[in-house]
Formats: sequence, C-alpha cells, structure tokens
Amino acid sequence: MNLLFRCLLLPLVCGSGLAFAQLTSPIGTPAAPAAGAAADPAVPPHVQGQGAGVHSPLSPFAPLKPREDVVPWSLLTDIKTEVKNKRITPVYTPAVQALNQKTQKVQGFMLPLGPGEQQRHFLLASVPPTCSFCTPGGPESMIEVRTKAPVKYSLNAVVVEGTFHVLQNDPYGLYYRMTEAVGTK
Repeated sequence: MNLLFRCLLLPLVCGSGLAFAQLTSPIGTPAAPAAGAAADPAVPPHVQGQGAGVHSPLSPFAPLKPREDVVPWSLLTDIKTEVKNKRITPVYTPAVQALNQKTQKVQGFMLPLGPGEQQRHFLLASVPPTCSFCTPGGPESMIEVRTKAPVKYSLNAVVVEGTFHVLQNDPYGLYYRMTEAVGTK
C-alpha cells in the first residue's frame, strides 16, 4: 500500500480519543469553533472546513511563530467543502486560488513519508503531530512536499519554498502540494 495513502488513512482506521476527533472528515463531527469565534450558521457543519488542527497544550514543541515571508496557515485552512459525485471536494477562496502554480514559502512541521534523516517526500503540517500514526489536522492543514534536494528531518518547524499547487481532484484527498521545493530559513 502506498505510504502516503497509509499516512492519511491510518488515523481514520485506528485513531481514538481527542486525536480522532480532530481528524474526522468534514462530513463527520465538525471541529468546534475557536474560542470567541462562531461557526457560520448559514453554512451546514458538513461543508465547513476543519481548520488548522489543534496544537496540544501538552506539546513539547512551540507553536509556529507568525512570519511575514510565508503563506499563513490561516489562509490555507479558511476553506469550505462540498459533496460532488459522492466525494468531498474543497471550495477554495480566490486568495488561495491565486497561489496556484506560483513559488511560495511555507513553514510547518514535517511528517516524514519514509525512513531516514534526509527527506525528499513528506507532509508539512500546520501543527506538530501528537502521535506517530495520526495526522494532526484535516487535509487543509497539510501540504505534500517533494523536494529537489533532501531536507534534514527536524522535530521543530521547518520552512520550504517551491512551486505551490492547489489541487482540485487529488486521488489521496490532498488539497495542496509543493514541488521542486528547497529547505530555507
């Protein structure tokens, strides 16, 4: 079975507890709105996105620090979904669509898709993982990254720059991909 497929599907099969609640599909139990924010009552819960995931207060890793030189996760995770032909599909904002096929810089936490210290193919997430078998958020909070040269694995946040792709119908259910990426500071 393809490793990327296992990494995205495994949490749905074996997740439990708090982590599972954060990983449900947009058709499943919707994530609670952030403190002080309310869900849009005009939009049914099953078509609202799940957001950036939850950074556990027990995490040993600091949350991402805001940077002006990277695409903010708040932009990438501010999407809605709809059901078309029995599939959940993202509905991107014009601001997200404007990123497509352009060089972008993003910071996040690495979820390796293979063994080793040097990674050429990994997921970049908006929050650090709390379980080695679970993704820390929904598909809008992750970017599949393919690099030109290997990037050293780090538990801390990394920054990558490359061609950003906004995906319309990815077979793995991903919303974003970055190709020809390089690690930056």
